[in-house]
Amino acid sequence: MESAMKFELPQELNAKEPPERRGIRRDYVKMMVLNKTTGSSEHTQFYRLDQFLKKGDLLVLNASRTVPAVLKSMRESDGAEVEVRLAHRKNESVWEALPVSGKLTKGDVIRFSSALTATVIAQSSDSPFVLLSFNLCCSSLYNQIYSLGEPVRYEYIQEPWNLDYYQTVFATIPGSVEMPSAGRAFSWELLFRLQKKGVRIAYITLHTGLSYLLDDKWHKGPDKNFENYEVPKETAELIRVTKKAGGRIIAVGTTVVRALETVAQEKREIEAHSGWTNLYITEDTKLEICDGLITGMHEPEASHLQLLSAFVDKGKLYEAYQDAIKQRYLWHEFGDMNLII
Repeated sequence: MESAMKFELPQELNAKEPPERRGIRRDYVKMMVLNKTTGSSEHTQFYRLDQFLKKGDLLVLNASRTVPAVLKSMRESDGAEVEVRLAHRKNESVWEALPVSGKLTKGDVIRFSSALTATVIAQSSDSPFVLLSFNLCCSSLYNQIYSLGEPVRYEYIQEPWNLDYYQTVFATIPGSVEMPSAGRAFSWELLFRLQKKGVRIAYITLHTGLSYLLDDKWHKGPDKNFENYEVPKETAELIRVTKKAGGRIIAVGTTVVRALETVAQEKREIEAHSGWTNLYITEDTKLEICDGLITGMHEPEASHLQLLSAFVDKGKLYEAYQDAIKQRYLWHEFGDMNLII
């Protein structure tokens, strides 16, 4: 395991509410622009992103939509209440899930509503997850999940914010358990302004899994966290064309970096591909595709910081983070942004 980046993050810098509830637009959050070569940083606001990108650059976004993954149910056999968190979608009707309250064993049937039930089809002693097979699939299953569930929220979020706050404006394909939050600050207005400047936009899909498993004994590194992704043909083609013309590939989020670099490693070049990735990117990883990164502020010792150190020297990253703390940047999914370029 690589050495983790440690620093003190004052409690009050955890963003407890969406920017819109703090009285600012989502694209007006702060942005630290970090030069990956020199390590120098400047402070601005996210809506000024177009000033830092050039005509011919390609912005790659994650089109995954957040699902409200916290679901309450009742065990059919005895009426006991069981709360589960969806963790990873395995196929159109099967999800890996984490029982949060109440015990589940193989064969149990749990009821979420008059229309939705699930059967526990697998459970193992070396994992906190169970495998749930739902009685519905595809859009019928999603319709039920969206009408019954609540978004996953962590201890620094005290209010049960509506699911809309956990969506990016461009998300189209449901499947993420936690919001791919690097794209949250984009507004359509900013995306159109970037396109007008000649910055092209492409999409991949990577569905984020459940990262926090309630009990540290189950904590797994990124190499044990398999996430489902798809890089479509038109995106692969745009990346090739951009690279050939000398433009930069700017990944929006660590999810996009994982998806693109997985394809580059497996295929030796960028092409349409889908599958599961457990790629663990560190300072020793040579990035084949991504030239820049837009991301949020990551907590001390998070594995995402290892990924950031593939773009910029760890010492320079540490200094920039100290600067962000001095400048009172806000952390986590409702917080401020960082452009590494």
